[in-house]
Amino acid sequence: MVRRIQHYLGAAGKFVEFPKQRTIFTQGDSADSVFYIKDGVVKRSLTNEAGKEAVIALSTAGDFLGEGCISDGASAHMATATTMAPTTAVEITKGEMIRVLHEQKEFADRFISYMLKRNVRIEADLVDQLFNSTEKRLARALLLLARYGKEGQPKPIAAKISQERLAELVVTTRSRVNVFMNKFRELGFIHYNGGLQVHSSLLNVVLHD
Repeated sequence: MVRRIQHYLGAAGKFVEFPKQRTIFTQGDSADSVFYIKDGVVKRSLTNEAGKEAVIALSTAGDFLGEGCISDGASAHMATATTMAPTTAVEITKGEMIRVLHEQKEFADRFISYMLKRNVRIEADLVDQLFNSTEKRLARALLLLARYGKEGQPKPIAAKISQERLAELVVTTRSRVNVFMNKFRELGFIHYNGGLQVHSSLLNVVLHD
């Protein structure tokens, strides 16, 4: 893991590199830093007392991790963060994060915008789980992983996501994921070319009643 000082919109932090399948922090760990992801994919998961793991989110470039540490009374991470692809990030201490939020308007504006979008995403995830079919949930998960892209220009997914992981994300079985992935490929919504690539035409599945 490489560490060197780097700045992001006025915030000084350590540049860190994580290989695939590296734990950045663990549920219950002391929360004293925020990570800004520059590249890669990070899985956030919760584990219950019986040891069962549930994937609650995937974070990619432009996302923050561990931002809850700046809230009052937050002393421990609520989830475990694990890389699903080689990941680079800027690690910003809690104190530095609070300082720049007070002193750097551009940074504060970006962070507030991110948090608002994340809250909208959480609400959308809840609606997705409560009301949408497995097919729609899978399509939405793939689009989010690919960060959408433009029509006619397939967007590759940064990490190799197994069907087992996709099943965890959309709360279904691997066999169901396999059925819909084959369907999406036959319809031209996705294809494999050195990795999974997603066309924004997959939006048709999400938007179709």
